[in-house]
Amino acid sequence: MKKSNWTTQNIPDQTSKIIIITGATSGLGKQATKVLAGKNATIIMAVRNIKKAETVASEIKGESPDAKLDIRQLDLGSLNSIKTFATSFLKSYDKLDILINNAGVMACPYSKTEDGFEIQMGTNHFGPFALTGLLFDLLKKTPNSRIVSTSSFAHLQGNIDFADINWETRDYNTTKAYADSKIANLYFIYELAKKCQNGHPLVTACHPGWTKTELDRYSGITEFLGNIFAQKVEMGTLPTLRAAFDVDAKPGDFFGPNGWFGIRGYPVKVQSNKLSHNEELTKKLWEVSQQQTGISY
Repeated sequence: MKKSNWTTQNIPDQTSKIIIITGATSGLGKQATKVLAGKNATIIMAVRNIKKAETVASEIKGESPDAKLDIRQLDLGSLNSIKTFATSFLKSYDKLDILINNAGVMACPYSKTEDGFEIQMGTNHFGPFALTGLLFDLLKKTPNSRIVSTSSFAHLQGNIDFADINWETRDYNTTKAYADSKIANLYFIYELAKKCQNGHPLVTACHPGWTKTELDRYSGITEFLGNIFAQKVEMGTLPTLRAAFDVDAKPGDFFGPNGWFGIRGYPVKVQSNKLSHNEELTKKLWEVSQQQTGISY
């Protein structure tokens, strides 16, 4: 008997659930917000651009008039912004059911965050590491909570140079820096999954395959080919949603598309590469991340 494809129909009603989605104004984050608002969850839209978020919220409320959307400022490239967001959230809410670390940057020109991190490692890994750490106690107190991290098949090219993690001595390669940040997402999830006793919170990861979003705006050829080969955001968001809601998910599970070379299709459990499971490297990045961010779990 053929198994049916996993879709948004597999997500039950989410009334009373509190969900943080970073990067909720475009792409995967916007689509996840739209879907989960329609399932009656309260969504905290953690965003850099408040004005853009207000426009998106109005659009979503046009489809789901009762949508519960709480827009809050968050810049993952700033530890101060992350701490301010976390402090404000913890004052307002006494539980957190799901944290979806979705926001990211890709293939952008070399720059540093205000804390001195290379822009892609800073925004895609150090920022979410710090945010998750600051919210971790509340996640532990919330029954059946989950943490979801968005990686990429670009992790296949990732291999972090720990001696120069912020690209201060090497010639900058933006594609390589992105890949490093995406394998960092997996190191983080696999190490955190080991540290979470009894699988609580449940920690999972996902990748969207090749999905047409604003992420590729700095890469001309990728943007051009994406118009031809990439899947629509409705499909690309399904691995994120499955990672967040699949009742059979286990700690450290990684979800991605089941189709052509893993870049298109319905979400299934997939395997990341051998390097991403290197325990010495997962531990090393954890230690470096605590040192760099000053956040201890």
